[in-house]
Order: sequence, then C-alpha cells, then structure tokens
Amino acid sequence: MKKDVLIYVKGTQEYPVSSFENSSIEFFTEGKFYKKGESYFVTYKESELTGLAGTTTTFKIQPDLITLIRWGDVTSTFVFEPGKRHISTYITDQGVIMIGVYTKRMKVDLDDSGGEVLVEYAIDLDSHMMSENDFLLKIKEAGVKN
Repeated sequence: MKKDVLIYVKGTQEYPVSSFENSSIEFFTEGKFYKKGESYFVTYKESELTGLAGTTTTFKIQPDLITLIRWGDVTSTFVFEPGKRHISTYITDQGVIMIGVYTKRMKVDLDDSGGEVLVEYAIDLDSHMMSENDFLLKIKEAGVKN
C-alpha cells in the first residue's frame, strides 16, 4: 500500500578538480512511499527549486543497492552500490551524457513507516573525476507527529 510521506532531501556537490563552485540543496517535498517485495520505493515530483521541474524521481531502495530513476523532462538512471562503479545515462534536451558513478558509502535505515538513506558517491565523466557528492533522504509518514 502506498503511503503519503513528507520527504526531506539534502544533497551536496564538491568539485575538487575544476573551477565549478561547490553547491548544496536542501528541501522538503511530498511524495509516496511503499514496499514491493524486499525493496522500498520513494517517489516525488521535482520542482523549479531543483531545476528539474517536469521530472518525477523514484528511488528503489534495497539494503546494498539503490537505483535512482528520473523520467520526464530529464531522464536518468543512477545505480548506487558500495565499492562499485556503474555507468549511468543522463538524457536532456541537449543530448545524452554517460556518467560513471562510484559509491563510496551507503547507509539504509528504513522500515514500513519510513526512515533515512545516506549515500556518498563520486561522479566521473570520461573517467575524469568531476565531483564528490552525497545525498540524505528522510522519509516520514504525512500527518504523523514526532
């Protein structure tokens, strides 16, 4: 059964080898949370705040594997698995980019009422380090106090 949830998202990007400015984003949004088999799913619609309006984001969360799927104006699939590098696609109106995603650390603490997910990872483009990243998701049933 899908539950209405409040989702807190915090993400940071650090660019150690380029002239890009480090950035972070932090926001709350409403979404859906459910379990299918042994996997939890969190889904929400992106907004102008994230620069991805017109896109829906879904996280498929397993203890040692997380898949981030976006579809809409931006389409991408990122796979996070500790100690492994996966090639991901990022499709925009400007074209397709192939990105390497190396997951350094993951912490999943979820149950049927919500919880937290933390992922630390690096992104490379053509095997050249681009950024060090992390994101934190906190999921809480809507209307539940604490």
